[in-house]
Amino acid sequence: QVQLVESGGGLVQPGGSLRLSCAASGIIFNIYTMRWYRQAPGKQRELVAIITTTGSTYYVDSVKGRFTISRDNAKNTVWLQMNSLKPEDTAIYYCNADTVSDPRVYWGQGTQVTVSS
Repeated sequence: QVQLVESGGGLVQPGGSLRLSCAASGIIFNIYTMRWYRQAPGKQRELVAIITTTGSTYYVDSVKGRFTISRDNAKNTVWLQMNSLKPEDTAIYYCNADTVSDPRVYWGQGTQVTVSS
């Protein structure tokens, strides 16, 4: 059974930092591209960051220079380090896994991030 379990969300003041984790099980982690998405209230889910199997990364413009995605294949874990948080970063953050050899796309249950003073 495939599971993606996010953790690390919470309430933080503007300018603060959080580190989200996504622990995967039931998949051969190192062949999966991992992504972080977020969904704010009343808005569509949006892609935040990607890390490929080779470690290449991509960020949506709104988080460039503030967020860093990383992975440890030995720990089956992907992280999202979020610095200089803004109220507009408030959302539920989800991790996602997919690979060309598997038609299924896997999602975690999400973790809430709230940026507020």
